Amino acid sequence: MDVGRLDIEPAERLAEQLFRLVRLVERHKEHAAASHGEHLERPVYGLLVQLVDQGPKRTTALAEAVYCDVSTVSRQVNQLVQLGLIERQADPADGRASLLVATGKGRTCLAKTRSRRNQRVAELVEGWPVADLDQLAALLDRFNTAIETHRSQRSEQEPA
Repeated sequence: MDVGRLDIEPAERLAEQLFRLVRLVERHKEHAAASHGEHLERPVYGLLVQLVDQGPKRTTALAEAVYCDVSTVSRQVNQLVQLGLIERQADPADGRASLLVATGKGRTCLAKTRSRRNQRVAELVEGWPVADLDQLAALLDRFNTAIETHRSQRSEQEPA
């Protein structure tokens, strides 16, 4: 792709707002975690989301799903196991391997965390027209999909 032909000015405005958004979200999450006594860090929360929403996974599949290396995910999985939020179970397809499965405690923790998150977002956008919220969600979905697609295309192009 010829970068010289891209319209950089709108991309720059978007990049500035994305940077601002990420910083605001990070600060907001730190504050929310402190005020609610949450003990799950964002990466660990993301693993729990995957296991609750998508079902049991092997560590390698979980690492791939969250775009992270296996060694990092293994450490985070150990934290979730110690907290009793997930457990290892024998993989019925291969008894030598194990699947990571969300526990009842993990599902409850995630439901409470999501509820608090959704309440905070609802407070932030109170008074916005539903059509605006739907459009924002659709555009963010489109942008996230573009990131995922670009990432997978670059991975395929890298030499083995």
